[in-house]
Amino acid sequence: MSTTSVPAASTPEPLWTPSPDRVAEARLTRFHDWAAQRHGTPARAGADPAADYAALHAWSVRAPEAFWRAITEWFDVRFSTPAETVLADAAMPGARWFPGARLNYAEHALRSARDPERAREPALLHVDERHEPVTVSWAELSRQVASLAAELRRLGVTPGDRVSGYLPNTAHAVVALLATAAVGGVWTSCAPDFGARSVLDRFQQVEPVVLFAVDGYRYGGKTHERAGTVAELRAGLPTLRATVHIPLLGTDAPEGTLHWDTLTSADTEPEYEQVEFDHPLWVLYSSGTTGLPKAIVQSQGGILLEHLKQTGLHLDLGPGDRFFWYTSTGWMMWNFLVSGLLAGATIVLYDGAPGHPDTAAQWRVAEQTGTTVFGTSAAYVIACRKAGVHPGRDFDLSAVGCVATTGSPLPPDGFRWLHDEVAADLWIASVSGGTDVCSCFAGGVPTLPVHIGELQAPCLGTDLQAWDAQGRPVVDEVGELVVTNPMPSMPIRFWNDPGDTRYRESYFEMFPGVWRHGDWITLTSRGTVVIHGRSDSTLNRQGVRMGSSDIYEVVERLPEIAESLVIGVEQPDGGYWMPLFVRLAAGATLDDALRDRIRTAIRAHLSPRHVPDEVIEVPGVPHTLTGKRIEVPVKRLLQGTALDKAVNPGSVDDLEVLRFYERLAAERAGGGSPS
Repeated sequence: MSTTSVPAASTPEPLWTPSPDRVAEARLTRFHDWAAQRHGTPARAGADPAADYAALHAWSVRAPEAFWRAITEWFDVRFSTPAETVLADAAMPGARWFPGARLNYAEHALRSARDPERAREPALLHVDERHEPVTVSWAELSRQVASLAAELRRLGVTPGDRVSGYLPNTAHAVVALLATAAVGGVWTSCAPDFGARSVLDRFQQVEPVVLFAVDGYRYGGKTHERAGTVAELRAGLPTLRATVHIPLLGTDAPEGTLHWDTLTSADTEPEYEQVEFDHPLWVLYSSGTTGLPKAIVQSQGGILLEHLKQTGLHLDLGPGDRFFWYTSTGWMMWNFLVSGLLAGATIVLYDGAPGHPDTAAQWRVAEQTGTTVFGTSAAYVIACRKAGVHPGRDFDLSAVGCVATTGSPLPPDGFRWLHDEVAADLWIASVSGGTDVCSCFAGGVPTLPVHIGELQAPCLGTDLQAWDAQGRPVVDEVGELVVTNPMPSMPIRFWNDPGDTRYRESYFEMFPGVWRHGDWITLTSRGTVVIHGRSDSTLNRQGVRMGSSDIYEVVERLPEIAESLVIGVEQPDGGYWMPLFVRLAAGATLDDALRDRIRTAIRAHLSPRHVPDEVIEVPGVPHTLTGKRIEVPVKRLLQGTALDKAVNPGSVDDLEVLRFYERLAAERAGGGSPS
């Protein structure tokens, strides 16, 4: 099988280059100089930041023990008991980091509260759809966490017990997470737009002893009551010892529940349980489109180190910064956002629809809160471009120095739009990682130039490679995304996975001992990274592979196309059917002229082999509950798999949309046409 070759560009013109002053002032630069003096890192030459970063990255993966020891020293990680060594066993899975060390994640997240000069500064800024920011100081956040942690202890919560949250992105969720970590509990959360079945599919696996739940939430200008759903959760979770009622809509606490205010009102001295480095911090869940979601367990120490590195070096966050990311508590980016506290930054929590009351909503939040690092999705950037939003003209975004995007690859048009419509001197950090590691494999580097359509570089401590089917590294070619050395935030296990069977099958089956993530990527000879989409939904025409995201980037440039979904379906007779499904923009019509324009665009910009066999209008594109397009289950439906076998219905944002594809598959099998 051949691979799609990506021609190497020797010296392409960057979209943006950091100024010499910006390079010199970056925390990454200061870390590099310090590590050169203290840990034998190759010293910076200074004339070529790209060569300097390449040397630092090479050292970080060649000498992982020295690198991660340097991270603990640079960020002043407090081990109440020192480690015997940094990496006792580098095998994957099963790497053993900092054995013997004891620490606490929440203690590090709240360090700024112990600084008298910072205690009254904002730790949290919370905004809802009324767009009236509410401030929580470091001192107040620490007080609430200490009070709630003491109450959790009184409820009998001990290290290792699971504590769950059915909460929107508010200060309550941050306090509950940190209080859980403070007592050594294991946090897990879902957003309140998840239905009862979806939540139970997740929480029943981990058997929580406490549930924090809201009575409802506001989204898209509407009020959504959740009392009935919370009652279902309480009935379906027999391990609960307590339910804590958070009255966002002002309702009375149901019988048998505790009230949030009574648990967070005391003035209590903070107390942080010192736990082993690999003690569980939280459980995250995979999209779970087939079968139960994977319950991914990550450790207090592993997340602490990985997120210090990401926030403090790759995003260049520190005291004085205000860090926003549009997310919900059901997505790993919420956990990542909370870790902005580790860097001493103020985190901005937005609870509401991404485009309410209009598409520019997130830029309005940035203006109101003085956001310095603005995180969003690639889909939101493209929606703003199509809606004709002008953020730089209509809002004061002078504080924003970086726009970071994730969720899907940011297409070239997205890079250009941000540069043209937000600010010309804007660092665009497109990042890519996964729930599986709650971090980034590749993404932002404040000292490097930005090239259109590319991630700046692999992240420090991450031996990111592209491999062909034979397990050979390739450069300037599409290959499987693999990581050949362990990262501290890799799962310590999946919950309820005897023998780590499902964990091994998920990442280590194709290349034993090497993490295979399931994405197609290109590592360029210039050190940048291009993401092409999921490899398990790859389009393979005549032996030439292409990621679905490449198709979306071209097709969704057309103003008539709101969203698209492309599927490659192997047929029983050996044929290959590749339909392109399109959801049209308001007022658009899918006629022969538009079909021709779609095919011409793909032929001209991508490959004549990947022109779709059919272009089919659909009422919608199905997504997971965290907003990712569902490709593989649709493919299985089109191959004749029953819907309940092809997908976990509780993992889909709109099951009725998916039923269209089920009907289409049945009608194709019967020779009809979809209705």
